[in-house]
Amino acid sequence: MGDRPEYNGEILYDPFRDGRKITDDTHADRTRADNSSRSRPQERWVAHIDMDAFFASVEQLTRPTLRGRPVLVGGMSGRGVVAGASYEARVFGAHSAMPMSQAVRLCRNRAVVVRPRLEVYKVASRRIFEVIRAHAGAVVEQLSVDEGFAEPPQLIGATDEEARAWAMRLQRAVEEETGLPSSVGMASTKLDAKMASDLGKPHGIAVVSVWRRMQVFGPRPAKELWGIGKVAQARLAEVGVHTIAEFVKMDRADVKSLLGAAGVDIQRMAAGNDTRPVAPRARSKQMSAERTLTTNIHTSTELWPIVNEVAKEAHRRLLKDGRAARTITAKVRTEDFHIHTRSATLPAGTDDLETITVAARRVMPRPEQLGSIRLVGVGLSGLVDIRQELLFPELITPAEEVGMVITMSDSNDHTANGMGGLAPLNARASNSGPWQTTQDVEHEIYGHGWVQGTGSGVVSVRFETRATGPGKTKTFSVNDPALHPADPLASLAWDLRPEERSMD
Repeated sequence: MGDRPEYNGEILYDPFRDGRKITDDTHADRTRADNSSRSRPQERWVAHIDMDAFFASVEQLTRPTLRGRPVLVGGMSGRGVVAGASYEARVFGAHSAMPMSQAVRLCRNRAVVVRPRLEVYKVASRRIFEVIRAHAGAVVEQLSVDEGFAEPPQLIGATDEEARAWAMRLQRAVEEETGLPSSVGMASTKLDAKMASDLGKPHGIAVVSVWRRMQVFGPRPAKELWGIGKVAQARLAEVGVHTIAEFVKMDRADVKSLLGAAGVDIQRMAAGNDTRPVAPRARSKQMSAERTLTTNIHTSTELWPIVNEVAKEAHRRLLKDGRAARTITAKVRTEDFHIHTRSATLPAGTDDLETITVAARRVMPRPEQLGSIRLVGVGLSGLVDIRQELLFPELITPAEEVGMVITMSDSNDHTANGMGGLAPLNARASNSGPWQTTQDVEHEIYGHGWVQGTGSGVVSVRFETRATGPGKTKTFSVNDPALHPADPLASLAWDLRPEERSMD
C-alpha cells in the first residue's frame, strides 16, 4: 500500500485505497501474519478512536475545493500558530503548534490558511461521539473534540480478528454519518490503544494484542509514551535509554530519580500494567502547560520565547477542548522553589492565541524582580462554550479584550511591587474592512459560501458546502447589499437538531 506504515510485518488496514473501498475478504487475504496470536481470545479490549487531522478534515469536508490540497488551520496574524494541518500539508513538514509563517513557507506557499471555526468542529464532534456510543454499547471516555476511548463489553474474550472487525464497523459508521476519516487503535490497555491508533494513522486500524505488545511497541521511541515529553526524553537519552523496551527494563529507582513518581507510573503502564478504566471524564476546569527549564533563566529576554512556546501548548489544548478561556494565569517557580502566579481576567472568553500570549506576557512575573526562574507555566481557566457574540471570531481582534482585570496570588508579596497598576490592553485599529478571508457568507442569490480574498473594494466568494461539491467563485463589491455574514454551521449542510444549534 505504498507509504502506509507497518508494524511487525503486518500492513495496517485502511478502508480506502486510491479512493476505492477494500472489502473485508480482500483485507483478510492480505493480513495473514501471526495467525496464532490473532486467534487467541483476550479478556479486555480498549479502543482509542482518533479523528485524522480533525480541524483540517472538517474544513475540507465543508469546503470541497480544499480536498486534496494542503490546508493549515490557525491564526493568520504575524504571531499565528497552526492549530491543525491536513495530511497534504504534513507531507511538507507542517504540523500543529508550528508558527503559521513557518508552515506556509514549508508548504512552498501552496497551502490554504483557514481561520478556526470551533462551532463547526464541536457539532461534528458531537455526531462522531454519538456514533461511538451507539457502537461501543458501554461508557465512552471523551478526551477532546476529536479523540476518545471505548471499552466494548461485546469484545470481552474476543480475538484479534473480532476486535478488528468491530473497529472496521465503527470506522465505517463514523465515515458514513459525518464524512470524516478516523484511525482506531485496539489493545488491552488505554496506553496501548492510544499508541496503536498512532500506528494506524492516517485512516487505518491497528490491533495490538496483549501477546504481541512488546514485540510491537518495544522498539518504538520512548517519546511515544503518553507522558514522556521533551524534558523527560532528554533525561532518558542522557542515560542511554531511547526505546520503550529500554525504558521498561530500567531499574525503578533510577526511573524515580530521573522522572519522579510520575515516571514510575508511566514505566508500569508501558510494561502493560495499566488497569485504568474507561470512564466518563468531568469537563476540565482549566487547561495549562508548563516547562521545567534545563538551565535557569535570569532575564526577561530569555523568558519571552519560553512564554510564547508554553502559551502555544496551552492554546493547543484549549482548541482540542473546544471551549474559550476568560482567565489567563502566568506561573513561575524560582530557584528557591517558591511559586509565583499572576492572572488576567478578560471580559469575554477567547480562543485566540495572540490574546492569550499578550495577556500571559503582560502578567508574567519577571526574573529581574524574583531572581532566576526554573519553571514557566501558562494556565487557561474560566472556560466557557463559544458564545453567540463570538459566532464570527474572525471579525474580532485580540485587542478588543479591553478592560483586562489583573489579580495576583504570589507566594512572596514583594513580587507585586510596582506591578499593581497595569493599564488595560490597548485597542488596535482594524484595517481589514467588512470581510475577512475564509469567513462564512450568504448571498441572496447564490447561497452559502466563504471569502477567498478581499481588497481594492471587492470581495471574492466561493459558493459551496459539504453537499454541493467544489463550487464556483464570484466577485462582488464589498458593499453588495445581497451579501451577508452567515452561520458557519450552514457549511455542514446537515439537518441540525435544536441541541446542535444551541452549542454556539
